[in-house]
Amino acid sequence: MRGVVLGLGTVACEPFLGGQTSGTREAPDHRTALHQEIDLKAPATAVEATLLGSKQFSAFTGLAASIDPTEGGAFSLFGGLIVGRNVEIVPTTRIVQAWRPSHWEPGVYSVVRFALKAHGTGTTVVLDHSGFPEGDYDHLLSGWQAHYWGPLKTLFG
Repeated sequence: MRGVVLGLGTVACEPFLGGQTSGTREAPDHRTALHQEIDLKAPATAVEATLLGSKQFSAFTGLAASIDPTEGGAFSLFGGLIVGRNVEIVPTTRIVQAWRPSHWEPGVYSVVRFALKAHGTGTTVVLDHSGFPEGDYDHLLSGWQAHYWGPLKTLFG
């Protein structure tokens, strides 16, 4: 892909424990990568079309999506809450995206990699999400389940 420059970085986060007056701090969460695998009852072509198709993505999430399904193409998901660009697309095999929630600091992107592995009539989606700001691990971990995997399992049965 040509012409796309991405800045990847992290932001330190060290939240205080609620209600404590002793000055004790919660240990910072330094995890900036996660890995998940999900089996879907759909061929890789259908999974890819759903992840890269504006209408299909909107249908399974219930929120507006605008996706240019080409390498270098921009996307806006969940009504603009997630934005980014497709960095690499290997049909029915891999989708790599520069991905960011719109509330992150400007210029902070993470890398989302979907590997699609066909098995029989289904597909295993292997997600590797890396380079996100420290402190976001738990939120992103549960977000993938709630906003991607649960709805996709419902869609594909």
